[in-house]
Amino acid sequence: MEYDGHMPLLNIRDLQIRFGAAEAVRGISMRIEDGEVLGLVGESGSGKSATALAILGLLGTSAQVDGEILWRHSAGAVDLLRQRSDALRRLRGREIAMIFQEPMTALNPVMQIGKQVAECAAAHSGAWTGRKAKHRAIAALEAVAIPEASRRYSDYPHQFSGGQRQRIMIAMALINKPRLLIADEPTTALDVTVQAQVLALLKELQQEHGLAMLFISHDLAVVSQIASRVAVMRAGLVVETGDCTRLLTQPEHEYTKSLLAAAPTLRTDRSRPLAMVGAAPPAQ
Repeated sequence: MEYDGHMPLLNIRDLQIRFGAAEAVRGISMRIEDGEVLGLVGESGSGKSATALAILGLLGTSAQVDGEILWRHSAGAVDLLRQRSDALRRLRGREIAMIFQEPMTALNPVMQIGKQVAECAAAHSGAWTGRKAKHRAIAALEAVAIPEASRRYSDYPHQFSGGQRQRIMIAMALINKPRLLIADEPTTALDVTVQAQVLALLKELQQEHGLAMLFISHDLAVVSQIASRVAVMRAGLVVETGDCTRLLTQPEHEYTKSLLAAAPTLRTDRSRPLAMVGAAPPAQ
């Protein structure tokens, strides 16, 4: 495909994902521009994480995937769904990186944390090996505010708090300065105070490096703190997309209204049940 100078950094067209007879994603389209943060919101099972994994080619052989996921290069675009596995491996971590939801399952529990970060650098650059990789890993840990990074380089995941482990995951994702960061529920397992710290860190790093970001969450309040645009998913479909402020204050789709009404606030009448999100799937 020819690049006309106006193509988004990532352009998803009519993406469909099936696992056997089950449709996880039913023909969605969305785009992410350079330096933009797109929030992808929806309840569990709506297809958010499946979409993220499809971008990186990590769904496995049990998934049937159709549509297009166009990734922009300087001279054109490639469809990530039709790339060979070795080509995708070169993209993963270097141009597109991902922060997973639970760092304790994503980190190797028997490998020193510094070596895991250094390994990410070495995997994508032959120049970053040995002492150079270690220095770069320490710098990456310092950039995400891990205290005494050089001393803690040899520590293991269980020796860090949940918030610190998530910061380490961010360091691993950003060490190669990718163009797109996919953050899949990166604050779900954290308490409110640490959640705010991680969000502030992500926002700071995104602005500092000019990163594009796909921020996935079930929580509209969290997404509102970092995203400029929001896409709302339900039952494998994108039911509404728009500017974050507009969508939060003037939602158009009934499902978006239900999500907003289901979030408790200081003004919520605790004597009444929260609004229920409707059970019927949206019409195609």
